[in-house]
Amino acid sequence: VQLQASGGGLVQPGGSLRLSCAASRSISSFRSMNWYRQAPGKQRELVAAFTSGGRMNYQDSVKGRFTISRDNAKNTVYLQMNSLKPEDTAVYYCKLTTWSFDDYWGQGTLVTVSS
Repeated sequence: VQLQASGGGLVQPGGSLRLSCAASRSISSFRSMNWYRQAPGKQRELVAAFTSGGRMNYQDSVKGRFTISRDNAKNTVYLQMNSLKPEDTAVYYCKLTTWSFDDYWGQGTLVTVSS
């Protein structure tokens, strides 16, 4: 499975970006779909997730600002990011997990929030 993440870039504080994670096969076959991020000098952290039960979970710091969504027809998972803050600056990664718990990672896309 190949994952292609895109949509990152430079945005001013308060701005918005939408990240995409396109999979090479049907995303309906995956157990869970997640977005992580890693800021310079920090550990990678989970930002948003579609769980195996179909629920959406968010890190507290992004609740109300970020939205994870999916388009099964396009085999793509999205992360809509609004009201961006400088502390959201990081490389964002998508990860899809199969029902046999195999993980597949996208290559990462850089989001820089700065004036």
